[in-house]
Amino acid sequence: MTRISLTVDGVRYDDDVDPRTLLVHHLRDRLGKVGTVVGCDTSNCGACTVLLAGKSVKSCTVLATQADGSDVTTIEGLSGPNDALHPMQQAFHGCHGLQCGYCTPGMIMAAVDLLADNPEPSDDEVREGLEGNLCRCTGYQNIVRAVQQAAADMRAAAPRTSQSADAAQEVTT
Repeated sequence: MTRISLTVDGVRYDDDVDPRTLLVHHLRDRLGKVGTVVGCDTSNCGACTVLLAGKSVKSCTVLATQADGSDVTTIEGLSGPNDALHPMQQAFHGCHGLQCGYCTPGMIMAAVDLLADNPEPSDDEVREGLEGNLCRCTGYQNIVRAVQQAAADMRAAAPRTSQSADAAQEVTT
């Protein structure tokens, strides 16, 4: 057994794990984070995507020991105060970006990472950014719409920097 420390969804966990344990199984079986689903166990589908140190990873490709000392965010950790949905979760719901829902946690986590790197992606960039996540139900159109809606909502909610406020002031005078 190997001792690891992880911060998952803002809570620190210290556990002894078998060195062969995959992160997805540690999250689900040991920590109860069942929103992170096992779709294929081969890294083909992306259903198990989580954020590891802020970047999306397929948790079936990471050993729990490799995540030692890291911050992990699961789909359960995206919600805000009073369990308010994250803008991406809200957009998937509002734009009907899911059907059976099996791929949805991984899609949402990958999309959150995509928008962290590119807050204003084109439709093609959304498709490229999510290409490692498979959906067998939706045809992807509403998923792309949901990511674009979340991007717009997140940009609208972002506090304006003084530089952008100054630029806006110059344009209006």
